[in-house]
Amino acid sequence: AATKRRRGDSAARPSKRAKAAPAATEPEARPGPDQYSIPPPVSQGKWKNKERVLIFSSRGINFRTRHLMQDLRTLMPHSKADTKMDRKDQLFVINEVCEMKNCNKCIFFEAKKKQDLYMWLSNAPQGPSAKFLVQNVHTLAELKMTGNCLRGSRPLLSFDAAFDKEPHYALLKELFIQIFSTPRYHPKSQPFVDHVFTFTITDERIWFRNYQIIEEDASLVEIGPRFVLNLIKIFQGSFGGPTLYENPHYQSPNMHRRLVRLSVAAKFKEKQQVKEVQKIKKTASKVVIKEDPTEVVFETPAEEKPVEIQLVKPESKPFIKDKKKPRKIERKKQKKLLRTQA
Repeated sequence: AATKRRRGDSAARPSKRAKAAPAATEPEARPGPDQYSIPPPVSQGKWKNKERVLIFSSRGINFRTRHLMQDLRTLMPHSKADTKMDRKDQLFVINEVCEMKNCNKCIFFEAKKKQDLYMWLSNAPQGPSAKFLVQNVHTLAELKMTGNCLRGSRPLLSFDAAFDKEPHYALLKELFIQIFSTPRYHPKSQPFVDHVFTFTITDERIWFRNYQIIEEDASLVEIGPRFVLNLIKIFQGSFGGPTLYENPHYQSPNMHRRLVRLSVAAKFKEKQQVKEVQKIKKTASKVVIKEDPTEVVFETPAEEKPVEIQLVKPESKPFIKDKKKPRKIERKKQKKLLRTQA
């Protein structure tokens, strides 16, 4: 039977086991010439640049915008998703959403009139932020995009030389670098660089392209997505604040559609005016032009022939009978007789 322990009774207590001495560490086996060493995973490195990007949209976007948003999430392993935001909410509410999601960058797609798409790039919560009009959207799922890249790989960022010439473009370049570049040693990233993000300035717009780097000859094949950003404004704060830059070349979609309608209406009015002028010309009375007395100068009078009146009836021509005709009649009669006899 088990005996009860008493206080101060050291004999009843079992002695603790002595800790085993640590075994001598064996030297790491180095791979031989015929063996291959597997590199350690990337996540073992120190993840210092903890940039997190929140990518979401407002309600009312179409299928193409939804696919574009999903493509950006797949290409950026440091991104996070959230539910769609209601249209009635103010934009500064996004800063609170970024704080709850532990994100310091944001890409927000705003849809208006179910046909216009706007993109906000913001550094939450201090700023700055930029608003763009998105045009010519093409996604990864289209057949023209024949390239392919590893999911979660880190991209190279290629910028046009014009980004260093203007101050507002230099600000946008830094914003693009912080948002689109995948942080090193990110847990979801891969230790490969196999595609390039290009930002080109043409026609006062920023053209975004994504290319795959082929290992054999280092050529580029477009993967997608592709879109064009038309800069509207740059704000000092996040989703608002004082305006740092406003694009003078920007034309709103409403104004563009209005000018198109006015041009079509002007052509229609011009056609109607031409028809009215033609009707007036037809209905108007013809103006009788007075005779010009000088026209007689160019007339050359012809010689007048004497008028002859024939009083005697002209003689009739003699009628000549056809001598061969009775012979032809006789031959026909003979042929008929021969046919009846036969």
